[in-house]
Amino acid sequence: MNIKEIIKKFIPGFLLRWYHKTLALAANIFYGFPSNKLIVIGVTGTNGKSTTVHLIAKMFEGAGFKVGATSTVGFKVAGEEKLNKKKMTMLGRFALQKLLRQMVAAGCRYAVIETSSQGVEQFRHLGVNYDVAVFTNLTQEHIEAHGGFENYKKAKGKFFAHLATKSKKVIDGKVVPKVSVVNLDDKYSDYFLNFLADEYYGYGLMNQESKIRNQENLKIVKALDVKLEANGSQFKIQDSRFMIHLLGEFNVYNSLAAVAVGLSQGLALDTISGALEKVRGVPGRMEFINEGQNFKILVDYAPEPASMEKLYETVRGSGLISSGGKIIHVLGSAGGGRDKSRRPILGRIAAENADYVIITNEDPYDENPEEIIGQVAAGANGKQEGVYLFKILDRGEAIAKALGLARENDLVIITGKGSEQAICVANNKKIPWDDREKVREILRKK
Repeated sequence: MNIKEIIKKFIPGFLLRWYHKTLALAANIFYGFPSNKLIVIGVTGTNGKSTTVHLIAKMFEGAGFKVGATSTVGFKVAGEEKLNKKKMTMLGRFALQKLLRQMVAAGCRYAVIETSSQGVEQFRHLGVNYDVAVFTNLTQEHIEAHGGFENYKKAKGKFFAHLATKSKKVIDGKVVPKVSVVNLDDKYSDYFLNFLADEYYGYGLMNQESKIRNQENLKIVKALDVKLEANGSQFKIQDSRFMIHLLGEFNVYNSLAAVAVGLSQGLALDTISGALEKVRGVPGRMEFINEGQNFKILVDYAPEPASMEKLYETVRGSGLISSGGKIIHVLGSAGGGRDKSRRPILGRIAAENADYVIITNEDPYDENPEEIIGQVAAGANGKQEGVYLFKILDRGEAIAKALGLARENDLVIITGKGSEQAICVANNKKIPWDDREKVREILRKK
């Protein structure tokens, strides 16, 4: 049992909450309330948060502003960017305030923060004066960590409620309104639209008349004439044509979230379109690795069932599989108390969609990695072990096996880590790791 587990077990919950709140306040005071000097956008939801943060940051940069950002993927302070090696979606209170202080010092106008439900539960958001709250979607994820789906939803709701509790800022002589941006096509959109804000933006693909009736001042950002293609997607908003070089319908949604944020800040549609068209990818999110091999390799995060289903929808719908080509999927599942129930579901989804399934270690933390692998494999019913199903503990060996099986026109998919920079094992130890670099290393030796 590590120190964090001991603290959680023996210290009463109300004392822990006050501890987290006190840290948030102390960090804010120590770094001089930096979020009051920035326009801060927070992005929450189950899937698409990191990509949406990336798109929003690139959009504002394309419009000529200095931007800071923090997400599962990486950190950005004006022109400096680096991958996230912390294994945390949302930084701790002091680290987050320090980063915001650096953004202020670098002359950033905007800060974009991936805001997780677990971060909210630990009050990491408390010392941040947000101006825009973005909701992407909500699926059954982190349920065990929150003690149920309703608690998970309410944690997201606490972030939206927090928006109106902070005072409005005056930046460059203008009052900055509090803005709520919500995915109208998600079935929980009404819940998030009910939180207080000055302005409301809704985005989506389908006609949402009920949302329009329920929210008279709701501004709609709707994608028309959507075309999903092998090299990206096209759509229209009003009279402006958008071309994004990111695959899948889910990335249309991520782009629409960015568009809504841009419009809330007074950017023109053509300016937003031009900026988003320049985005060529997000590290570890539907990222292709090309070292001259005659088959495709796709590295993606997709750690839970909904995101994996979307991944396969995109693979099937975007023409990534050539005639006669096979799919080889390398996957695992995280330990450390993260939703155990999803493990056999991930195995089932992979088995139903891939020709070969290779189950391997991901982030076991203090759990037995072989037991996790076995639980994922239990869902891959119908795959003959040793022929179409392989259980390989060492992640590097598992990737090598997949690349060895691949033939011309095949597709190798590696999920669960994306661009993460470590494998988390027992006793809070981290083993340096990058799926993408391991793939390149193996290919270069061939």
